This record gives sequence, C-alpha cells and structure tokens, in this order.
Amino acid sequence: MTIDYPTLAKTIQALTQGETDTVSLMATVVCEVHHADDRFDWTGFYRVTGPQMLKVGPYQGGHGCLAIPFSRGVCGAAARSGAAQLVPDVHAFPGHIACASSTRSELVLPVWNGKGRLLGVFDIDSDQPDAFTQTDSEALAAILKDSFAQVI
Repeated sequence: MTIDYPTLAKTIQALTQGETDTVSLMATVVCEVHHADDRFDWTGFYRVTGPQMLKVGPYQGGHGCLAIPFSRGVCGAAARSGAAQLVPDVHAFPGHIACASSTRSELVLPVWNGKGRLLGVFDIDSDQPDAFTQTDSEALAAILKDSFAQVI
C-alpha cells in the first residue's frame, strides 16, 4: 500500500483544525496515520514528561514501553538529537529498546510545538525490514509540523 500523503494531510488538518490540546491532536494524528498503511504495526507518541524523559502517549497497536529516557533507543535518539531516525534494521541500531519483539524497522520523528519546544516523538514500527523511506519521513514530518504548530 502506498500512502496518499496529500490526502492524509488534508484529512488530519480537517479533523484537527483549531484544536490546541496536545493529547487530542496526538490521538487523532496517530489514528489516521496508523490506519493509512499496512506497513505500520505500531504507531504512537512518546511525550516529554520531565527532564530527558519520554512517556508513552496515544498509540495504536500492541502495548508500548511506558518510559524511555532520552539516552536510550531510537525514540531517545530522536528526542536527544532533534532529528528524524530512519532505521531499516532495529537489530543493528545500538541500544535499540525492543518494546515488541516483532519490530524489524522503525521511523521516529521529533514533534515540536508552535514555539519550537519539543513535545515528544512520533514513533512508527513495522514488522517488515526496511519498511520506511525518506519520503515517509519528510511527508510525516510536514504533517506533524502543521498539526502541532497550533499548540503553544
């Protein structure tokens, strides 16, 4: 399945227009993205809840890890560096945290509010190896930027 990112972006924008509650936005975005592609086995947010700490937020799929420090795993690397993490093989990523043993590849994007403060990370896992592309990363980053720019 190939995602129609322009349509997905328009759908999310229509559903979230004017919404400023972070959790409501996260829940809506994760639902729409998760159901947009069969590659997505687990889709969710990890929220910044304290210094150098992420905690699970709205998600779709099996259970997620409850807490992830910035110093660990793919999600921690995205939060720590502020850069997207496109990981074709999670077993080759140093310090990968296996929240689900079925995960083979992962895409994690930092999520910023309208003032440039890190709100958390958006994590997509796949049970397929090398499931994500640079196009996925860029299109989803644009959707996240548009969706969370209204949060102050």
